[in-house]
Amino acid sequence: MSTGNESKLGVACIQMEPEVGAKARNVARTIALIEEADARGARLIVLPELCNSGYVFETREEAFALSETIGHGETIRAWAALAARLSVTLVAGYTERDGDVLYNSAAIIGPQGVLGNYRKLHLWGDENLFFEPGNLGVPVFHTPYGRIACAICYDIWFPEVFRLAAHGGADMLCVPTNWVPMPAQPAGLPVMANLLAMSGAHSNGLFVAAADRVGNERGQPFLGCSVIVDAHGWPVAGPASATDEEILVAQVNLADARRHRQLNAFNHVLRDRRPEVYRLAREG
Repeated sequence: MSTGNESKLGVACIQMEPEVGAKARNVARTIALIEEADARGARLIVLPELCNSGYVFETREEAFALSETIGHGETIRAWAALAARLSVTLVAGYTERDGDVLYNSAAIIGPQGVLGNYRKLHLWGDENLFFEPGNLGVPVFHTPYGRIACAICYDIWFPEVFRLAAHGGADMLCVPTNWVPMPAQPAGLPVMANLLAMSGAHSNGLFVAAADRVGNERGQPFLGCSVIVDAHGWPVAGPASATDEEILVAQVNLADARRHRQLNAFNHVLRDRRPEVYRLAREG
């Protein structure tokens, strides 16, 4: 149970339907939805993966034409101006260009400007034709509300990403994502991505805010089901619709992440690890 209001904030996940190639339209839509989330009390706002460009590229040339740099991109400038005007912090996916290399990235932008950048570590499917795997690790960013880290979509299939964020001191993992259907998903059960977000949150004492997209792009359907999960691993907002644009908002206390890692008088999800045993298993 929370004992105070430290790090209390409104967190929003914006679930939207970008259109591949329609960057100006997509950015305008993000601005309208961010303003709506702000009006509902959100101070930390997470948007989907590649939300300014769309996802299903036909060629690398198309992806390159839709890319921009973290320092000078028109989308980044628009988001930074909005973050300053509204006094919010944004985590938003975009197609990053660094020289001749492309990354599937997320910009972290606060009221004072760009706080940092995250590059997706684990590429999914045809992303391997356009992007390079991330090379920045899992950095932790300090905000006025607490410490946040990022993952993008397929990254949460790897428990190491949650663990790196937690060991780096993060209170929340922000996940811009474009979830697609998984094989053999049983009817009537939560989608696999929601289960992974919940289990990663529970096993590491982290809040998770996962913002997905909806719609069907060039034959690829997307799952929706955005979710905000508390540090016990239970949803506090969502899952959202599987088909419709939606804004999830939850009031959370990020300081609870550090409290909830202590499960009882004896057990703590990070201190109870047995790295000497895991190391022997790897070496055996």
